[in-house]
Amino acid sequence: MSVKLGVPSKGRLMEKTFDWFGARGIGLARSGSEREYAGAVEGVEGVELVLLSAGEIPRELAAGRIHLGVTGTDLVREKLGQWEQRVAVLAELGFGQADLIIAVPQCWVDVDTLDDLDAAAAAFRAEHGFRLRIATKYHRLVRDFLRENGVADYQLVDSQGATEGTVKNLTAEAVADITSTGETLRANHLKLLADGLVLRSQATLYRSRSAPMEGPDREVMAALEARLGVEG
Repeated sequence: MSVKLGVPSKGRLMEKTFDWFGARGIGLARSGSEREYAGAVEGVEGVELVLLSAGEIPRELAAGRIHLGVTGTDLVREKLGQWEQRVAVLAELGFGQADLIIAVPQCWVDVDTLDDLDAAAAAFRAEHGFRLRIATKYHRLVRDFLRENGVADYQLVDSQGATEGTVKNLTAEAVADITSTGETLRANHLKLLADGLVLRSQATLYRSRSAPMEGPDREVMAALEARLGVEG
């Protein structure tokens, strides 16, 4: 047996994760070509590196197929119902920051808050005969947020591509998406609602609450947590 560590398999998230572990004396490296989804770990014995997409890591943690995983706060909370019962936060890593927000067209001059959006949604349904459409990839998070804030008369539509473009393409009237700088929103003539912040997200190291742990694995996990300066 070994302790399995899931890390994003490509891009800036992978590089930043490798740097974060490296700064704490644990070397992570991809094995072979970019098509291979395994890697090497140096600096602590008994840890196996598994390279996965960031979106797969919450599911693998919840299923207990990996012991540790690095992924975004947004992905864990969107993909895992009752997430706190399924994974534990070991460390926020300080990179990959982005906000999940609600945005509407800039030309909606009377819509600046969630209360305004609720009123606009009611008016939209009365005029058009169907509910105002909000395009998103984050159905669980957005639905819960809007319910808690009393917004009704809307429907969520799934966004497979560039969410910000759905308003321009007339497939949605508003969007709920991840943004780090807001530039894409502005380029698509969208504005953030003043109270439209759903979630602040960043890359986070999680521990599975269900992955099997035998005696030697517990020792490896304790040694790894000590090296990283985190507590499980």
